[in-house]
Amino acid sequence: MPSSVMPTTIPEAGPQAAAAVSAVGLRKSYGDKTVLDGVDLRIPAGSVFALLGPNGAGKTTAVKILSTLVSADGGQAQVAGHDLAADPQAVRAAIGVTGQFSAVDGLITGEENMLLMADLHLIPRREGRRITAELLERFGLTEAAKKPAATYSGGMKRRLDIAMTLVGSPRIIFLDEPTTGLDPRSRHTMWQIIRELVTGGVTVLLTTQYLEEADQLADRIAVLHNGTIAAEGTAEELKRLVPGGHVRLRFTHPDTYRDAATALPHGTRDDDTLTLRVPSDGSQRDLRSVLDRLDAAGLHADELTVHTPDLDDVFFALTGGTGVPAQTDQPKETTR
Repeated sequence: MPSSVMPTTIPEAGPQAAAAVSAVGLRKSYGDKTVLDGVDLRIPAGSVFALLGPNGAGKTTAVKILSTLVSADGGQAQVAGHDLAADPQAVRAAIGVTGQFSAVDGLITGEENMLLMADLHLIPRREGRRITAELLERFGLTEAAKKPAATYSGGMKRRLDIAMTLVGSPRIIFLDEPTTGLDPRSRHTMWQIIRELVTGGVTVLLTTQYLEEADQLADRIAVLHNGTIAAEGTAEELKRLVPGGHVRLRFTHPDTYRDAATALPHGTRDDDTLTLRVPSDGSQRDLRSVLDRLDAAGLHADELTVHTPDLDDVFFALTGGTGVPAQTDQPKETTR
């Protein structure tokens, strides 16, 4: 890991919300391979928490432990206020899990998949049919409800998968790479579904390799690397951990350019394009400082561009370049 980026947790500002999920010192090994090596997590209720990391970082293992699918070798965790080890049944009653691979049975219809899930939750048949109809409508699957699930597109299967997860009205949902393999339109539809769930009070733990997805959805993000949390914070806080941000100022008149270079002595000059690159963390305060110096000198830049590192930069800095994150379509620069 580069020395300029140290493992860190950025504290939440203000009073802390109640934790829907908390874990201290989670450990898990398979044989002589340590997958989780003392992982601490705190996920506020009613938020989206994204867990990023390269393949093999332990994201899925963390989800399996917190959802009671496998046991930890060490550490403690509480989910929905219940101790994971002491009361796993209460944890299961409060959560829903959507794994990397669809749990949909392709041989039966979408409606039958939903009704089967209602039966598993011991919901009375009439109530189960009501819940099924509401969820199918909510997820845009009413027209396809009577068709075999095997005929559904990838996006439809994913929506049905999440709808099945919601049959039991979980307060916490674990989504393990829910949009892997989906086309961009289906991914955006899934994002909207996740936002609506959180608006309704559901807490979401999301694992993903799509960095844009974490940037778009997550209130807080943790980067998992070599079995530990390399850094945690909001997307903007994580981006500020990585050096390289700058304000780019372009001038059309050589005299103005030279005066600006004098007013901003820490800027890097490009005399051919009459451009200055001034180091900046991208914050409003830092940008105001640059503009105040120009104003004090009576100068005006013809073009101002703010460059801040994105989550790609954070990912590679924190994981030493291991793994290949999905490409994002978010611009790194904003021109003003």
